[in-house]
Amino acid sequence: MAIPGNLLSPTTESIDPNTSGWTPKLNATIVKGVGGRNGDGCLSVKSVAAGETQIRTVSSYTVSPGVVYQTFADASGATVPERIGIRWLTAAGAEVGVTWSLVTMTASSTWHRISVAGAAPAGATQAQVLLSMMTPAAPNVTGYFENVYLGQPLRTTGNLFGFGTESTEIDTSGWAPEVNASVSRQVPVISWSATWYWAGGHTLAITATAAGNAAAATVDRPGVTPGAEYVGYAYLQPPTLSAATWIELRFYDANGNQVQATRAYLAQTGTGFYRQFVSAHAPATAATCGIAAGMDGAAAGQVIRLETVVVRAAPPLVAGTVIPYANGSFEQGTGGWTVPAGVATLSRSTPWGAASWAGNYSLAVTSSTATSSTLRSPSFPVADAPGLNWRARILARVGVGTWPAVTVRVRWFDASGGSLGTSTGTSYAVPAGSWYLLTSDALAPAGTAQAAVEVVAAPSAVNSVLYVDAVALWQVLPLTAVQAEQGGGYIQLTLRELMVDDLVSVYRITADGRRELVRGPLGLIDQQTITSDAMVIEDHEAPFGVPIWYAVELYSAPGVIHSTRSSDTVTLTLDDINEAWLKDPGNPQRSTRVLVQRAPDWQRPVEQAAFVVRGRRNKVVLSGRRQGLEGDLAIWTRSDAEREALHLLLDSGNVLLWQTAPGTGVDDMYVAVAQITETRVGKLAQDQWRAWTLPLTEQDKPVTTAVNGAAGRTWQDVVAEFATCADVMAAYATSEDLLLDRRRG
Repeated sequence: MAIPGNLLSPTTESIDPNTSGWTPKLNATIVKGVGGRNGDGCLSVKSVAAGETQIRTVSSYTVSPGVVYQTFADASGATVPERIGIRWLTAAGAEVGVTWSLVTMTASSTWHRISVAGAAPAGATQAQVLLSMMTPAAPNVTGYFENVYLGQPLRTTGNLFGFGTESTEIDTSGWAPEVNASVSRQVPVISWSATWYWAGGHTLAITATAAGNAAAATVDRPGVTPGAEYVGYAYLQPPTLSAATWIELRFYDANGNQVQATRAYLAQTGTGFYRQFVSAHAPATAATCGIAAGMDGAAAGQVIRLETVVVRAAPPLVAGTVIPYANGSFEQGTGGWTVPAGVATLSRSTPWGAASWAGNYSLAVTSSTATSSTLRSPSFPVADAPGLNWRARILARVGVGTWPAVTVRVRWFDASGGSLGTSTGTSYAVPAGSWYLLTSDALAPAGTAQAAVEVVAAPSAVNSVLYVDAVALWQVLPLTAVQAEQGGGYIQLTLRELMVDDLVSVYRITADGRRELVRGPLGLIDQQTITSDAMVIEDHEAPFGVPIWYAVELYSAPGVIHSTRSSDTVTLTLDDINEAWLKDPGNPQRSTRVLVQRAPDWQRPVEQAAFVVRGRRNKVVLSGRRQGLEGDLAIWTRSDAEREALHLLLDSGNVLLWQTAPGTGVDDMYVAVAQITETRVGKLAQDQWRAWTLPLTEQDKPVTTAVNGAAGRTWQDVVAEFATCADVMAAYATSEDLLLDRRRG
């Protein structure tokens, strides 16, 4: 699988099928090894003699001075540690300098990540990747490399922090020691998945300078919105199994004064890296935020390491839920839950990863007797709730004992917090072994302003344990909804309450029964993995003037359907019969509506060979299959904006979709456009009308084309990556390039 945005070729990246992308630079020989993870191939590098061994990419790659670039690779070597570098070159190939990573702290035969990032220096126009084994003591010392990347820094989409603070691949300038600590960078031996590109080689090391509590905090403080919920996380590596290590989400006012701090402790199972979450709502006076991390009761010299530090808007456990992340996921505690009746006790599950559905922890419910207990979440505002249907959901798993009766219900409150009673609830017997989804629907009574989720659980044995996670409460909306966006020429399909990691297929069905797959960000949506409980799909290839509906198939495994859905019928209209749409299926933002001057006079060419047979009157003609339609479409554009939009659409040379109103005698058609002709309509220079001739050749529907989009990026990502608008304009040629994150060079 190619690494997104890699400047290196697939062969150079994965060393498959050969080593042609690499060459020795210093004291090295190269052969192709086996046992790689990004394909089977890898670089097997041997030292020629004692001393540092280096290899480099054969090709040089275009870079821009002042722009930050990142390189990483996976390495394996039992004898000597490694480092990686970016070699900066002038246009003439002269070396300007090298940005080296720190050396891996130890040698290791397991695959581990090495990485570095830095700004291209003045005068640099080209770059190469350098891979180095540090000072073998003899010839024929072997190291292995694969999965190599060079390109723009890879950062977490939605992170309020920039790449430098998130990764420390450049330096530690985003951090400062706070209490009894120093900060530095280290490169421990860490094995990350070959397809996990957001963790590198360098980690932030917070070292206790003396015995006692130690902490460091970010000096990078991005802006926040008061009242919004944020989640922070980082991979933490504790120094010992018993160390009390933590991460803290902090908020500051406009003067830089800390106004709130929420801490979450890591309950580690060892001394590896563990992702720890913490979440909170920004208080009313908050202007910025930051992350702190540290150790309680550290010994002098103890080190906690951090990797991939992120703060972002908190993702809802279910789209529309009113329960905050902290109260539904239990990543930093019991989420404010109480036991108003019964003997059960509540705690956060431990250790990390032992019992969880969302995140790494859950709510552990322990009952010392075989009696019923009521568990209640805090109450939360529910807007316009009376008379509406609401759904409460928990995920539950048996830890110890048996739980034959677990009831999920909703407790309603008025604006002053007075109880309005509970819903009837739905009762379940929870078997052992797996996580089970338990839901209950209820109508909110008159006067409802707040609501809480209640769980009434009764074990059948003493000292039983039940785990609860991913709690949500939301207004019930249609599972499947469609809406025709007439002005945009597409249909919007919304799917709700999907199960993450299931598979989905989406079909468009017309009145004549024709069934076609709908296109999405990964291509035609055919058993694609679900990554969110809600999906919004824009169908830009839906026909006009034809009633259509959508069929949705949900799979628990490839080929195994567990449920289906269908939408209402909807019709997309084109009001002016003289207009037509020209669309790029992979780039719907380029779609444009044009005025038709004259429909094509179609031709259907055919390959033929004619043979004259002596003595016969008629020739013998051998024909191939008759080809698709060809003809010239004549259209007008009526403004400079339409003219520029049509040029943008045609520039790529992609296969286009031509759609007309019903009754014009032309079906929707995928076409290739040959050399175009653009002429003026009037004699006045300021006349904006243009006449166009578009030579069309009918094409098959593109089946591998995916819909391009922002891939989750928002303006927050732009703010985190660029200091000024001038920097943005220097990086992107057009607004579409900004949308698709296609940078100059």
